[in-house]
Parts: sequence; structure tokens; C-alpha cells
Amino acid sequence: MSQPKTLDRRTFIKHSATCLAGTALAPSLFQGCSQTAPSKPPNLLIVFPDQMRAQAQGFMQADPVLTPVLDSFAQESLVFSQAISNYPVCSPFRAMLMTGKYPHGNGVLANCNTNGAEVGYELGAEEICWSDILKEKGYSLGYIGKWHLDSPYKPYVECYNNREDFAWNEWCPPSRRHGFDFWYAYGTFDRHMNPMYWDTNATRDGAKWVEQWGPEHEADQAVRYLRNQDGTLRDPDQPFALVVSMNPPHMPYDQFPEKYLAGYMDKTLEELCNHPGIPPAGTRWGDYYRKHIRNYLAMTTGVDEQFGRILAELQAQGLEDDTIVLFTSDHGNCLGIHDQISKNNHFEESMRVPFLLRWPGRIQPRQDDLLFSSPDIYPSLLNLMGFAEDIPQGVEGRSFADLILNDRGDRPASQLYLWMPYGRPGWGRRGVRTHNHTLMLSRLPDQPDEVVLHDNQIDPFQLKNIAESSVDIVNHLRRQELIPWLQRTNDPWLQNL
Repeated sequence: MSQPKTLDRRTFIKHSATCLAGTALAPSLFQGCSQTAPSKPPNLLIVFPDQMRAQAQGFMQADPVLTPVLDSFAQESLVFSQAISNYPVCSPFRAMLMTGKYPHGNGVLANCNTNGAEVGYELGAEEICWSDILKEKGYSLGYIGKWHLDSPYKPYVECYNNREDFAWNEWCPPSRRHGFDFWYAYGTFDRHMNPMYWDTNATRDGAKWVEQWGPEHEADQAVRYLRNQDGTLRDPDQPFALVVSMNPPHMPYDQFPEKYLAGYMDKTLEELCNHPGIPPAGTRWGDYYRKHIRNYLAMTTGVDEQFGRILAELQAQGLEDDTIVLFTSDHGNCLGIHDQISKNNHFEESMRVPFLLRWPGRIQPRQDDLLFSSPDIYPSLLNLMGFAEDIPQGVEGRSFADLILNDRGDRPASQLYLWMPYGRPGWGRRGVRTHNHTLMLSRLPDQPDEVVLHDNQIDPFQLKNIAESSVDIVNHLRRQELIPWLQRTNDPWLQNL
């Protein structure tokens, strides 16, 4: 495996003092700058479960879900109600989060598995991630939970989701951890009640399995990191950045402590099926939704409780006021809605994710409908933390630090949507999402082209494709929004238009 390039190569790190990193990479965008740097670097805590849709937050009043911690946290936070996962599947989101680049820029064009390994899809050791920047700035860094940014190689690690001929899970060697010095993680492993982990010093054959629900165990590790007894897990004199990446409410949906079902047992199945896009009972995907929705909501409640435990420890350690906390997810979950098994499509349930950002005394709590995209996380956080000048020029996301702190700055008119088949970066689906519409264009070899347009105001559940009756809107979105996105992200799909 290749060794990561050092951060002494300042030509790859420095960008102009006017904070223009990424300006040329989105339509009609301005890279905003934080006008007031913090007096001392803040800590950073990112908690993100897998496959949790934005609608599965009680305060959103969409799904009939119980999330008392998030409901309270939202009152203390800036909530981006229209945040999305631009490529709503695990590895591409995680690469966008870590690099601030869209998939064609970071090379993670689909999930990291055997198929991905054959075409080189994994987070490059040479990428300058936000964690690399913070490490250079003296931060202690910790990563707990699901990583899923290394493609597996033979002989495959022995575990349930790695077969002799196909694998998903892989160990991440220290040379590929991008500055994280405390490591308690795995690639991808979906046994929620018996999760596996490699700790900081474990070798590839040194994984351990735990008899505990994954989110609960990971919250235990996060609490341990925050307490930092005897100063053994992080430097107590330096700021820290901690990521807690939980797997639930990812499938399988029947692996969680039964106590989380208690709040849902007094509701009928049809009361839980309150989305008009759920297929009828007796159909494949209608029955799938009805089979799993109660458990999906219960797992979400469990994640909510474990997030609360981490927040409580942050407060107990006196770290609350000095820590930026972000709660989000890598993508959503249709769970059968629109006849889609889960994610990796353009629908609202797949693309829209929670995004709650808290920094007491600095970020004014409120809701905002900013069209916030996955690559925007990297530059926005670094800018907020006082490191705007260290954002690499190659970062494609926008910093919205000025909007976050001062509620000012230009706003994007659209968000990019992507999906592509393995090894075919110029094919697949592309689209844009605006406040009013979602446009999706599909082009695949030997298949007829597909055009889908939804009016998200008149038809918020996206039950009707109005592309044929709205040609002018399709053409406008294609010319004014989609083509500029494709040009500025160097997407070979543009050749197919």
C-alpha cells in the first residue's frame, strides 16, 4: 500500500487569504469567510449514524419517530433542513466528508468492496483530509465505528460479509488513517449485536468481536475518550476532534435491544405507515416497508439515546461550550417507498439527511433551508474553527461559515445528484435538486434514456413524474444548473448530454 504524502507540501494545502477554495466548482457560488476567528481552536465532535433519513427526526414532524435527544438538541443548534447526501450511498459520502471533493475529484465513485477494488475505488492515502489539517495543527484525533473507505484485498479478512470470492470489510492500516491517532473502527460489518473492531494497535488479523449493540458500545468508547482517564487516549492540553460513526439504523433491521420498541408498540402498523408513497400491502415493497418500519424507527430511537449519552458526557467534562458538535448521516433510506429498497437514488427519503450543528455562544440556534451539500462540510468546519487559510485549493465544497455565524452570504440554487455503475464513470444517473424541483437523468449502455422531474412544492412526496409535461423546466434545469455542475466537477457524463 502506498504511504500518505506529508503535509509539508504546502502547495497542496495553502489557499488564498480570501478563502476562494472551491469557488469554481459550483454554479454561481461564493466561498464565504468567517469574519471572526475563535479566540482558541474549538474541539470538534461529529456523530453520524448510517442510513438515517432526515424525516426520521421527531421535530421534523414527518415520520412517527421518537427522538427526544435530537428534538432538544435541535433547539440548541443550527438545523439545515434541506441538507443532502449528493451520492447517497456509504463510501462516496464518507469520501466527500473527508476530502471536501465530489466523487470524480476523490476517486470514490461507488462503495468500497471487491467491485470497487477492481477499479481502484478507495480513499487515497495522498488525499489531504480535514483530519490531516487538524493533525498538523496539533489536534488529537479519534475515530470510532464504521469507516468503509478501504477496498478489500486478498486474502480477505475472515468475517461474515467477506466470502472467498467477494468481500466488503477491510482493516485500515495506520498509514491510511489520515491523522486519527485513536482508532477503534472497522470497514463495514452489519452484525449490530455482535460488532467487530480494530483498535489503534491491532494488526489486520487482530480484530475483536463485542457482545453489545454497536451504537451503545461506540458511545461507551466515546465517553471513555472524552473522560480521557490518566490522559492516555488524547493529549489533555490540546484540542480534539472525535468522529463517532454508528451503523444502525442500517439494515438488518432486526438487530437491536428490544427496549427501543416500547414507544412503538401502541401504534398500529398503518399508523406507522404515514407516507402516501408507501406501496400497498400485498406488494413486494409495500410488505417490505411494513415488515421493517417499526424496527427502523426503534433503532433510530436507540441511536438518539446513545447520542444523548455522548452529549451528557461532553457536558459533564466541562467541554460543551468549547466543542462544535455535528449530527448528520451518510444518506437516508426509502425502505420500500418508490419501490426502492433503501438508498442510492434521487428521492427525498434517500438524499435528505439530518444536519444539526451546535456551538454554544457562537452559532445562533435556528432552522435554515440552505441547499447544503456533502462536500461543504469540510471547508465549513475548518473555516469555523479558524483554519480557512489551510483549506486545500482542490477542495470543491463551499464554506458556509459566514452564513452559519452571521446569516449572510450567497446561497446556491441547486445541489448535485450522482450515481454511476462500477467502472463506468461517464454513465449512470445525474441530476439536480432545487427548492422547487428534483431533476434526474439516467443514461446507461443499451438502455433507453430516462428523464424524471418532480415538483417538490406541489408534490413533496414525489409521487408523479412531470417531465413530459414540463419540458421547459427540464431544459432550464439541465442548462442552468446541471451542465455547470458537470463542467465544474469534471464529470465525463457531460459527454453523454
